Amino acid sequence: MHVLYDEERQGYCMPLRLSLPASQLSLSEAISLLLFCSELSDSTTGIPFQQDARQAAMKILEGLPRSVRETVAEITESMSIRIDSRNQLIGSQSLYEVLLSALIRREQIRVRYHSLTEASPLSTLLSPYRLLFSRRSWYVIGRSSWHRTVRTFNVGRLEQLELAGTFYKIPPRFSLDRYLGNAWHLIRGTPTGQTVKVQFDQQVAMNVAEVRWHKTQTAEWLEDGSVVLSFKVDGLSEIVWWILGYGRYARVLEPVTLKAMIHEHAQQMLAT
Repeated sequence: MHVLYDEERQGYCMPLRLSLPASQLSLSEAISLLLFCSELSDSTTGIPFQQDARQAAMKILEGLPRSVRETVAEITESMSIRIDSRNQLIGSQSLYEVLLSALIRREQIRVRYHSLTEASPLSTLLSPYRLLFSRRSWYVIGRSSWHRTVRTFNVGRLEQLELAGTFYKIPPRFSLDRYLGNAWHLIRGTPTGQTVKVQFDQQVAMNVAEVRWHKTQTAEWLEDGSVVLSFKVDGLSEIVWWILGYGRYARVLEPVTLKAMIHEHAQQMLAT
């Protein structure tokens, strides 16, 4: 397989009409390939805009013996993958395709975006650094001329998008991990490196502790069957919603600032 590097656009590309050689997959490899590509490409329950994944998997599997293909098809019928409820991104397919093209070509795009923090849609020239599917939606991360810094945009809130005809380079030191830092999800706020401790009652302790919610997570089990989860996060706004989801079964131990935020939210809920 020939892969070419385009110095001007700072990226890799493959010649058109390139055919991939048939692969010798093991049974478990073939099952995993078809399962993931079939389930995650489902337009209703999978990841948006990945419909080509199943077709690509089938092309690869065509190189396997018929008996193996039949076995793979039979086994995958009894296996399923379900992801969390997510943004359907209806009407955003063409925008996603332009974003993908811009990222491949390293071409800037003119964007009109509906921001939740602005009264009216904003227009900016965007240099896409990363396309990210996280939890419920697709996001594009890149340098925005309007903000004069790297920002995150929800693809579902893009109202208009067109290629600008000008090109850019991704800074060599840019990385998604460095950009997100220790954000609970996508919003890296202040204060940074904030220690958060939340105690979960026995009724939900095992259910909560068995999931790795954050890369900094540690757990301390107490004699009464409850568990204290500790994190180091950059900003508190996102973790508030997660804690509120556990209602009376969760108690914030620290910091005091987070306790106050939870208390305020609870009061406002009662007031309505």
